Amino acid sequence: MTSTNFTFTIREASPSELLLVHERIPEFPGKASLDFYTERLKHRLHLALVAEKDGELLGFKVGYQSDNPDSFYSWMGGVRPEFRKHGIADALAEYQENWAREKGFKAIFFKTRNRFPAMISFGLKRGFKIMEVIPKGGVEDYRVVMSKQL
Repeated sequence: MTSTNFTFTIREASPSELLLVHERIPEFPGKASLDFYTERLKHRLHLALVAEKDGELLGFKVGYQSDNPDSFYSWMGGVRPEFRKHGIADALAEYQENWAREKGFKAIFFKTRNRFPAMISFGLKRGFKIMEVIPKGGVEDYRVVMSKQL
């Protein structure tokens, strides 16, 4: 993928690679673990992706089949701050949506929080609609559920 003279590749990733990028995303509080990823993904149809440039991991996106077999849940993702604004998140999302469509999923959804307006805006720009707002904690922590048909 190329954007503004910034070339990177997208490929499938291991749980340890997901964790490596996860730890470099400041919006994710606390420490994740390898089990955080392996336990969530085992025994599920899933797709784990990384964006990479010259062997360096720039961002990731991971999701899996939800309890509704027609829906794909885009569970986690992010781009390291120093590599944002190069089209990486869009390229990861495009890859994930195409894969989900090819696998027969009819819809894709994700959850974010009020505190992440850039993620809400990203979803809206990609054709997602806000389906539900789930109060949890303070208003900044309310969950925003966004979905789109594939």
